[in-house]
Amino acid sequence: MEIGIDSFASAMYGNNELSSVDAMEQLLDRIALADQAGLDVFGIGEHHKKGFLDSATHVILAAAAARTKRIMLSSAVSVLSAADPVRVYQAYATLDIISKGRAEIVAGRGSSIEAFPLFGYSLDDYDELFQEKLELLLKIRSEEFVTWSGRFRPALRNLPVYPRALQDPLPVWLGVGGTPSSFARAGALGLPLMVAIIGGETHRFRPLIDLYREAGTKAGYGPDKLKVGLHSPGYVGETTEAAIDAYYPGYKELWTRAGKERGWPPVTRQGFDMLIADRGALIVGSPERVAEKLLRHSEALGGVDRFTFQMDNAGLTHEQLSMSIELIGSKVMPLVR
Repeated sequence: MEIGIDSFASAMYGNNELSSVDAMEQLLDRIALADQAGLDVFGIGEHHKKGFLDSATHVILAAAAARTKRIMLSSAVSVLSAADPVRVYQAYATLDIISKGRAEIVAGRGSSIEAFPLFGYSLDDYDELFQEKLELLLKIRSEEFVTWSGRFRPALRNLPVYPRALQDPLPVWLGVGGTPSSFARAGALGLPLMVAIIGGETHRFRPLIDLYREAGTKAGYGPDKLKVGLHSPGYVGETTEAAIDAYYPGYKELWTRAGKERGWPPVTRQGFDMLIADRGALIVGSPERVAEKLLRHSEALGGVDRFTFQMDNAGLTHEQLSMSIELIGSKVMPLVR
């Protein structure tokens, strides 16, 4: 199992808001630390709202590429529905060259919708946009000269797209939430799957992952193509008690605030305790507790090839996040393996 970190490049630590310069410097320090600690991948999300610095994800990853040697550098996710696939491919092909073959794209429709009006798209076309643009991105990935036409973008008539990625093909994962058609689409295309599970019990996603594998097998893809990744909030402390004490206050504050925007109930300690229990989605605890839970989740889902922690959503400081990254590299990963 590969293990890594996903970040939304947040400039908000609890009630303290950092300057954008300080927040970015600390983020790049953590990516460099993750590389040194032996983690496999570091992903940066995409948002277009106050408090987040990840609107130009590939720029952050390119800066990180200059400071790292082996860690994979990924989007998490690229909101492909509101982007131009030509520019997305060019950005990540350039990143792939800069990083000497360490770039990846996790493409998704996005759970945050602010990109749609910002770039002139309608939410009425939510899925149609993604389907068409994913088709074009994959065609660009496989063909240097592209002929293509669609509804939402001007046609391409035997036009070349440069530069070409160092990796052939450039890795593209499909980021999904809980929509069955998204799982089936990933399988039918033979794309590795990154499943975001931020609440509830992880084992409930097994039927959807089975649907993905069945669609992939039916389309003629082998297990080497049908990889499953899991993305969930989490935090590792020296002990489980210390991890909970550090994580819960900020988690409660920030997710209660986010819940007001999305119609979710406030976070309670009882609900939090259910989420950090054996089958709950949150991966919070000591290195031993976290390793056990990762293996339990992998077994429940029929095998997980990659897990990424989302840690900067609970008001944790740079020092706390850095300590957790070091524990993941020095203790969690050896225990899992």
